Amino acid sequence: MHKTPTESAHFASILLNAFHGEKEFDIIVAPTFISIPAVHEILRDSNIKVAAQNMYFEDEGAYTGEISWKMLKESGVEYVIIGHSERRNIFGETDEMINKKIKKAIEVGLTPIFCVGEKLEERDEGLTFAVVETQIKKGLKNIEDIEKIIIAYEPVWAIGTGKVATPAQAQEVHSFIRSLISKMYSKERAEKVRILYGGSIKPNNFFSLIVQPDIDGGLVGGASLKESFIELGKILKQVI
Repeated sequence: MHKTPTESAHFASILLNAFHGEKEFDIIVAPTFISIPAVHEILRDSNIKVAAQNMYFEDEGAYTGEISWKMLKESGVEYVIIGHSERRNIFGETDEMINKKIKKAIEVGLTPIFCVGEKLEERDEGLTFAVVETQIKKGLKNIEDIEKIIIAYEPVWAIGTGKVATPAQAQEVHSFIRSLISKMYSKERAEKVRILYGGSIKPNNFFSLIVQPDIDGGLVGGASLKESFIELGKILKQVI
Protein backbone atom coordinates (compact mmCIF):
# COMPACT_ATOMS: atom_id res chain seq x y z
CA MET A 1 0.00 0.00 0.00
CA HIS A 2 2.47 2.57 -1.33
CA LYS A 3 2.46 5.41 -3.89
CA THR A 4 -0.44 7.47 -5.21
CA PRO A 5 -1.40 7.19 -8.90
CA THR A 6 0.76 10.24 -9.69
CA GLU A 7 3.74 8.84 -7.79
CA SER A 8 3.25 5.42 -9.37
CA ALA A 9 3.14 6.86 -12.89
CA HIS A 10 6.32 8.85 -12.23
CA PHE A 11 8.12 5.76 -10.98
CA ALA A 12 6.85 3.71 -13.94
CA SER A 13 8.45 6.30 -16.24
CA ILE A 14 11.78 5.87 -14.42
CA LEU A 15 11.57 2.10 -14.79
CA LEU A 16 10.60 2.36 -18.45
CA ASN A 17 13.65 4.49 -19.16
CA ALA A 18 15.92 2.07 -17.25
CA PHE A 19 14.57 -1.16 -18.71
CA HIS A 20 13.52 -0.05 -22.19
CA GLY A 21 14.13 -2.83 -24.68
CA GLU A 22 15.26 -5.35 -22.08
CA LYS A 23 14.50 -8.83 -23.41
CA GLU A 24 16.74 -11.11 -21.37
CA PHE A 25 14.39 -11.31 -18.38
CA ASP A 26 10.77 -10.51 -17.54
CA ILE A 27 9.85 -7.40 -15.55
CA ILE A 28 6.47 -7.11 -13.85
CA VAL A 29 5.22 -4.31 -11.59
CA ALA A 30 2.25 -4.60 -9.23
CA PRO A 31 0.88 -1.18 -8.24
CA THR A 32 -2.15 -0.67 -6.05
CA PHE A 33 -5.50 -1.08 -7.82
CA ILE A 34 -6.14 2.64 -8.09
CA SER A 35 -2.73 3.20 -9.73
CA ILE A 36 -3.00 0.44 -12.33
CA PRO A 37 -4.57 2.55 -15.13
CA ALA A 38 -1.96 5.32 -14.82
CA VAL A 39 0.91 2.83 -14.70
CA HIS A 40 -0.42 0.83 -17.63
CA GLU A 41 -0.73 3.99 -19.70
CA ILE A 42 2.97 4.68 -19.16
CA LEU A 43 4.04 1.07 -19.81
CA ARG A 44 1.63 0.33 -22.66
CA ASP A 45 3.37 -1.57 -25.49
CA SER A 46 6.58 -1.82 -23.46
CA ASN A 47 8.45 -4.86 -22.17
CA ILE A 48 7.33 -4.13 -18.58
CA LYS A 49 4.10 -5.91 -17.69
CA VAL A 50 1.51 -5.01 -15.06
CA ALA A 51 0.22 -7.20 -12.24
CA ALA A 52 -2.46 -6.73 -9.62
CA GLN A 53 -1.81 -7.41 -5.94
CA ASN A 54 -4.99 -9.45 -5.49
CA MET A 55 -8.23 -10.50 -7.19
CA TYR A 56 -11.55 -11.99 -6.12
CA PHE A 57 -12.73 -15.27 -7.63
CA GLU A 58 -16.24 -14.21 -8.67
CA ASP A 59 -16.97 -12.41 -11.94
CA GLU A 60 -19.16 -9.77 -10.30
CA GLY A 61 -21.68 -9.37 -7.50
CA ALA A 62 -22.31 -7.99 -4.01
CA TYR A 63 -18.69 -8.19 -2.84
CA THR A 64 -18.06 -4.68 -1.59
CA GLY A 65 -14.42 -3.68 -1.62
CA GLU A 66 -13.29 -6.50 -3.92
CA ILE A 67 -12.06 -6.36 -7.52
CA SER A 68 -12.75 -8.73 -10.40
CA TRP A 69 -10.69 -10.12 -13.24
CA LYS A 70 -12.82 -8.17 -15.73
CA MET A 71 -11.86 -4.88 -14.09
CA LEU A 72 -8.20 -5.88 -13.99
CA LYS A 73 -7.96 -7.10 -17.59
CA GLU A 74 -9.65 -3.97 -18.94
CA SER A 75 -7.08 -1.93 -17.01
CA GLY A 76 -4.18 -3.74 -18.71
CA VAL A 77 -3.30 -6.33 -16.07
CA GLU A 78 -1.71 -9.61 -17.25
CA TYR A 79 -0.54 -11.10 -13.93
CA VAL A 80 -2.05 -11.28 -10.46
CA ILE A 81 -0.43 -12.00 -7.09
CA ILE A 82 -2.47 -14.59 -5.19
CA GLY A 83 -2.04 -15.82 -1.63
CA HIS A 84 0.52 -13.25 -0.49
CA SER A 85 1.38 -13.80 3.17
CA GLU A 86 -0.17 -10.46 4.12
CA ARG A 87 -3.45 -11.53 2.50
CA ARG A 88 -3.25 -14.80 4.41
CA ASN A 89 -2.12 -13.49 7.79
CA ILE A 90 -3.71 -10.02 8.00
CA PHE A 91 -6.90 -10.57 6.00
CA GLY A 92 -7.51 -14.24 6.77
CA GLU A 93 -7.44 -15.71 3.29
CA THR A 94 -7.60 -19.51 3.37
CA ASP A 95 -5.98 -22.08 1.11
CA GLU A 96 -9.43 -22.89 -0.26
CA MET A 97 -10.07 -19.26 -1.20
CA ILE A 98 -6.63 -19.00 -2.79
CA ASN A 99 -7.34 -22.15 -4.81
CA LYS A 100 -10.52 -20.56 -6.19
CA LYS A 101 -8.62 -17.41 -7.14
CA ILE A 102 -5.90 -19.36 -8.96
CA LYS A 103 -8.52 -21.34 -10.89
CA LYS A 104 -10.33 -18.17 -11.92
CA ALA A 105 -7.14 -16.41 -12.98
CA ILE A 106 -6.12 -19.32 -15.22
CA GLU A 107 -9.65 -19.60 -16.61
CA VAL A 108 -9.66 -15.97 -17.75
CA GLY A 109 -6.08 -15.83 -19.04
CA LEU A 110 -4.31 -14.07 -16.17
CA THR A 111 -1.02 -15.52 -14.90
CA PRO A 112 -1.18 -16.21 -11.15
CA ILE A 113 1.87 -15.49 -9.00
CA PHE A 114 1.06 -17.99 -6.25
CA CYS A 115 2.73 -17.22 -2.91
CA VAL A 116 3.64 -19.72 -0.21
CA GLY A 117 5.82 -19.54 2.88
CA GLU A 118 6.13 -20.22 6.59
CA LYS A 119 6.05 -18.01 9.68
CA LEU A 120 9.04 -17.69 12.03
CA GLU A 121 7.51 -19.94 14.69
CA GLU A 122 6.78 -22.59 12.06
CA ARG A 123 10.40 -22.53 10.87
CA ASP A 124 11.65 -22.69 14.45
CA GLU A 125 9.48 -25.76 15.02
CA GLY A 126 10.87 -27.47 11.92
CA LEU A 127 7.59 -27.19 10.03
CA THR A 128 8.77 -25.30 6.95
CA PHE A 129 8.36 -28.17 4.49
CA ALA A 130 5.05 -29.29 5.99
CA VAL A 131 3.57 -25.79 5.81
CA VAL A 132 4.76 -25.17 2.24
CA GLU A 133 3.57 -28.60 1.08
CA THR A 134 0.11 -28.03 2.55
CA GLN A 135 -0.17 -24.58 0.97
CA ILE A 136 0.89 -25.88 -2.44
CA LYS A 137 -1.30 -28.99 -2.43
CA LYS A 138 -4.39 -27.10 -1.27
CA GLY A 139 -3.68 -24.07 -3.45
CA LEU A 140 -3.24 -26.22 -6.57
CA LYS A 141 -6.07 -28.66 -5.84
CA ASN A 142 -7.73 -29.82 -9.09
CA ILE A 143 -5.54 -27.50 -11.16
CA GLU A 144 -3.88 -29.09 -14.18
CA ASP A 145 -2.24 -26.12 -15.93
CA ILE A 146 0.82 -25.87 -13.70
CA GLU A 147 2.93 -24.28 -16.47
CA LYS A 148 0.59 -21.29 -16.40
CA ILE A 149 1.45 -20.54 -12.76
CA ILE A 150 4.43 -18.73 -11.23
CA ILE A 151 5.20 -19.82 -7.67
CA ALA A 152 6.80 -17.45 -5.15
CA TYR A 153 8.39 -18.69 -1.95
CA GLU A 154 8.29 -15.92 0.63
CA PRO A 155 9.33 -16.84 4.17
CA VAL A 156 7.03 -14.66 6.25
CA TRP A 157 9.79 -14.01 8.78
CA ALA A 158 11.88 -12.34 6.07
CA ILE A 159 9.25 -9.95 4.69
CA GLY A 160 9.82 -6.33 5.63
CA THR A 161 11.96 -7.36 8.58
CA GLY A 162 15.36 -6.82 7.05
CA LYS A 163 16.05 -10.51 7.64
CA VAL A 164 16.68 -12.65 4.61
CA ALA A 165 16.93 -16.38 4.16
CA THR A 166 20.49 -17.45 3.43
CA PRO A 167 21.05 -18.62 -0.14
CA ALA A 168 21.26 -22.19 1.18
CA GLN A 169 17.98 -21.86 3.12
CA ALA A 170 16.19 -20.37 0.12
CA GLN A 171 17.57 -22.96 -2.31
CA GLU A 172 16.60 -25.78 0.04
CA VAL A 173 12.95 -24.73 0.00
CA HIS A 174 12.92 -23.93 -3.72
CA SER A 175 14.37 -27.38 -4.43
CA PHE A 176 11.69 -28.92 -2.19
CA ILE A 177 8.95 -27.04 -4.07
CA ARG A 178 10.25 -28.15 -7.47
CA SER A 179 10.50 -31.74 -6.25
CA LEU A 180 6.94 -31.56 -4.92
CA ILE A 181 5.68 -30.19 -8.26
CA SER A 182 7.53 -33.05 -9.98
CA LYS A 183 5.65 -35.58 -7.88
CA MET A 184 2.30 -33.82 -8.41
CA TYR A 185 2.73 -33.34 -12.17
CA SER A 186 6.02 -34.50 -13.72
CA LYS A 187 9.71 -33.65 -13.66
CA GLU A 188 9.55 -32.17 -17.15
CA ARG A 189 6.65 -29.90 -16.23
CA ALA A 190 8.23 -28.91 -12.91
CA GLU A 191 11.33 -27.71 -14.75
CA LYS A 192 9.17 -25.27 -16.70
CA VAL A 193 7.67 -23.67 -13.57
CA ARG A 194 9.30 -20.43 -12.48
CA ILE A 195 9.85 -20.26 -8.72
CA LEU A 196 10.63 -16.81 -7.31
CA TYR A 197 12.14 -15.89 -3.96
CA GLY A 198 10.57 -13.07 -1.96
CA GLY A 199 11.78 -11.71 1.36
CA SER A 200 13.84 -8.55 1.92
CA ILE A 201 15.57 -8.77 -1.48
CA LYS A 202 18.10 -5.97 -1.92
CA PRO A 203 20.99 -5.29 -4.30
CA ASN A 204 23.48 -6.51 -1.69
CA ASN A 205 21.94 -9.99 -1.40
CA PHE A 206 20.23 -10.61 -4.73
CA PHE A 207 23.21 -12.05 -6.59
CA SER A 208 23.84 -14.79 -4.03
CA LEU A 209 20.16 -15.77 -4.20
CA ILE A 210 19.58 -15.61 -7.95
CA VAL A 211 22.56 -17.84 -8.79
CA GLN A 212 20.96 -20.74 -6.89
CA PRO A 213 19.83 -23.49 -9.30
CA ASP A 214 16.14 -23.48 -8.33
CA ILE A 215 15.65 -19.72 -7.82
CA ASP A 216 14.31 -18.26 -11.06
CA GLY A 217 13.70 -14.66 -10.00
CA GLY A 218 12.56 -12.39 -7.23
CA LEU A 219 9.24 -11.21 -5.81
CA VAL A 220 10.56 -7.85 -4.66
CA GLY A 221 8.94 -5.87 -1.83
CA GLY A 222 10.46 -2.73 -0.32
CA ALA A 223 13.26 -2.50 -2.89
CA SER A 224 10.67 -2.24 -5.68
CA LEU A 225 9.59 1.16 -4.35
CA LYS A 226 13.02 2.70 -4.92
CA GLU A 227 15.48 3.04 -7.75
CA SER A 228 17.41 0.16 -6.16
CA PHE A 229 14.94 -1.98 -8.13
CA ILE A 230 16.91 -0.96 -11.21
CA GLU A 231 20.08 -2.26 -9.58
CA LEU A 232 18.43 -5.67 -9.24
CA GLY A 233 17.97 -5.73 -13.00
CA LYS A 234 21.65 -4.98 -13.54
CA ILE A 235 22.57 -7.84 -11.22
CA LEU A 236 20.26 -10.19 -13.08
CA LYS A 237 21.95 -9.33 -16.37
CA GLN A 238 25.28 -10.40 -14.87
CA VAL A 239 23.84 -13.80 -14.04
CA ILE A 240 22.19 -14.31 -17.42
